Amino acid sequence: MFFTYLRRELRRRRKAALVVASGLALGIALVIVVSSVSAGMSKAQDKVLESLYGLGTDMTVTKAAAAQGSGGTERPRFEFDAKDDDDATQSTDRVMVQGFQTLAASTVDKVGEQDGVADAVGGLSLTVMKVDGQFKRGEFKQDETSGQSQGGPGGGQGGEGGQPQGRVEGGGASFDVNSFTVYGTDVTQQDLGPLTSSKITKGRTFKASETDAKVAVADSAYAKEKGLAVGKTVTVSGTKYTIIGVSTADSGDAAANVYIPLKQAQTVADSEDKVTTVYVQAADSQQIDTVKAAIQKNISGTTVTTSADLADTVSGSLSTASDLASSVGRWLSIAVLVAAFLVAGLLTSSAVSRRVREFGTLKALGWKSGRVTRQVIGEALVNGLMGGVLGIAVGLAGAYVVTAVSPTLTAQLGSTGGGGGGGPMGGPGRQTASKTLDIALTAPVSLTTILVAVALAVAGGLVAGAFGGWRASRLRPADALRRVA
Repeated sequence: MFFTYLRRELRRRRKAALVVASGLALGIALVIVVSSVSAGMSKAQDKVLESLYGLGTDMTVTKAAAAQGSGGTERPRFEFDAKDDDDATQSTDRVMVQGFQTLAASTVDKVGEQDGVADAVGGLSLTVMKVDGQFKRGEFKQDETSGQSQGGPGGGQGGEGGQPQGRVEGGGASFDVNSFTVYGTDVTQQDLGPLTSSKITKGRTFKASETDAKVAVADSAYAKEKGLAVGKTVTVSGTKYTIIGVSTADSGDAAANVYIPLKQAQTVADSEDKVTTVYVQAADSQQIDTVKAAIQKNISGTTVTTSADLADTVSGSLSTASDLASSVGRWLSIAVLVAAFLVAGLLTSSAVSRRVREFGTLKALGWKSGRVTRQVIGEALVNGLMGGVLGIAVGLAGAYVVTAVSPTLTAQLGSTGGGGGGGPMGGPGRQTASKTLDIALTAPVSLTTILVAVALAVAGGLVAGAFGGWRASRLRPADALRRVA
């Protein structure tokens, strides 16, 4: 009887049911679109952050910045030997630790021993500046008119003090400056650190046995620019490294131009047993702040930067869109959803008012108020479920359109100043911190979002049913008789 009456009434009041369902569908669809776009924003930000410090890294540990005026930084100095041949090429290079701040390699073990740390690995970030060119001696040319102006035998060369007058022409210096970045990676632990943000597209990656081998992996963009390939060599401070692989960054710029084993990087930089950055993976992503506090407390002289800290430095259209989606979009969807619930409730209550004669007659025939209320709530619940189905369909369509269009957002990465005047997360991030990255926006819809939409549909039906049920429970058989009269 319940379902028969329910089906008949919904068929008889199709327009009213469609209006209620459409209102709920609008609110639910907006919630799905906003949620999926917010998830896409979060995914895009993760790509930006991973391009700096690699997959799996929850935080980095660097040396605390030197105090102002303490002389913690230095300027590169280049020296050239004197050569007899004027056309001889002069060449010199300088390997510098990025940020000029290092930690003892033993810090990696100390960090790894902290509670809540699942893994820790050290890395050394270097900048190599190579200067090539030559000096050219100028030629002195005598002024042809100087002798005539002084007179005297032979035309004279008398300038002031008996010195010849003339000028120096030509000469000077021409030098090319080539700067590139090198990252020393721990080849025994390659699952953590900046190299994980790139994929090996040619050749191979390092072997665990190549801790002190003269081998290198080159970034694809740098390899293309310099004509490097697997099997060729790249020179770092006079040492040649055989390229065994070429890597391509998953998104944005690579963390470094060239990757070499950590021990080799320490050797060429004259930084034995030193690292610039410790990359840390927490055992529990919910305890990152606790782990950060423990490291700062137990290991003095360090700066700990989490991925959340780095996310605060992201600016550009990605940051603006993310703020809009998380604030304006979220509040807008909530406002629309609340309005849809209220409208559905009011429409259901209004429909009950128009059915006074019907419900009054049913009560006169023996229906109790509870049965009438359940009938109204049942109708409203079905309307809510129909709205949920329609809203999910519209929301999925909206998310698909966003993913298909895939608008490009820009992310500008600013420096937090941690780690001795370097990049946001220390290490290679210093080279990419001031660059703009282009990220394609997607709108992934998760199962959780669908379940939330179903819950909202049920909630909307119950809210509307509560309005109508309350109204129906107050009706009396006498009201029906008055309407008949």
